[in-house]
Amino acid sequence: MLDNLFRGLFDTEMTTVIPVSDFLLCVASALVIGLLLAGCYMYRTRYTRSFVATMALLPAIVCMVIMMVNGNVGAGVAVAGAFSLVRFRSVPGTAKEIGAIFLAMGTGLIIGMGYIAYGFLFAVVLGAATMLYNHIDFGAGKKAALYKTLHITIPEDLDYTGVFDGLLREYTSACELTQVKTTNMGSLFRLTYNITLRSADVEKELIDKLRCRNGNLEITVSKQETLTTEL
Repeated sequence: MLDNLFRGLFDTEMTTVIPVSDFLLCVASALVIGLLLAGCYMYRTRYTRSFVATMALLPAIVCMVIMMVNGNVGAGVAVAGAFSLVRFRSVPGTAKEIGAIFLAMGTGLIIGMGYIAYGFLFAVVLGAATMLYNHIDFGAGKKAALYKTLHITIPEDLDYTGVFDGLLREYTSACELTQVKTTNMGSLFRLTYNITLRSADVEKELIDKLRCRNGNLEITVSKQETLTTEL
């Protein structure tokens, strides 16, 4: 009786109806796996509440979609077309976030096909690998602290061409002038350099010597900026 209640209006005698108990078991398993993956992702990682909540629900959503397709090629094509229309109206994610989304979708796909044990095994192995990579800070460059972006403000009457080159060569192993910008109604210039320090300990000494040449105007040193979106 309960199975008849959940039978589709367009089902035929040749259509296999998923029992309600199996449906609930798959969805519950997908929700548990989603919580597991979200917990693994949050380990030693910056995250937003909305992202981890979505990640926890995503396996169950994909699972239900796959179960509803249930071998119907036409429905599968329609679902693929519907997903291709989705556009996320938000800031582009990092490669790590994209990987986490694919991981959640992959587990939902496995559960939706009925392989619950494989879904849990897949989630445990990949979740453990994620936590391990986060713990050892895998992929972090050893010289990341040496890559800096330097902003120097100088008066308009100072010729910036080569004025800091000798000083920068002394304290950096590589430097490049990437931008020259006027500011304060044209009375000041703002120079932007991408530099690689010879040592992290020389940063303050470099700033002190630059202040002597730019008339003690504003100097900013920050993590090196990139013009392309991180991926």
